[in-house]
Amino acid sequence: MEQRYPTEINGKPLDNYTQWFFLTYGITLTALPVISVPCGFTGSGLPVGLQIVGRWHAEATVLRAAAAFEAAQPWADRIPPVVAARERAHRA
Repeated sequence: MEQRYPTEINGKPLDNYTQWFFLTYGITLTALPVISVPCGFTGSGLPVGLQIVGRWHAEATVLRAAAAFEAAQPWADRIPPVVAARERAHRA
């Protein structure tokens, strides 16, 4: 079976499905514009995202900031090592 969400964070098991997004949902409740952009990988190859949050009605500013960050740190052509290994295993 495919793992569809994290089952632990920093070695601490998650008790249920919803615990993995507790760190990010708070921004959604503010109704501020937010975007997540790739910003690198952990030592074990898992992807890491950066959340950019803007002021009320500043969607265009958030999108410009995300585009500028992605241009300075282009990750679009990189596949996380853990994903690449999984894809190789599925092809074999």
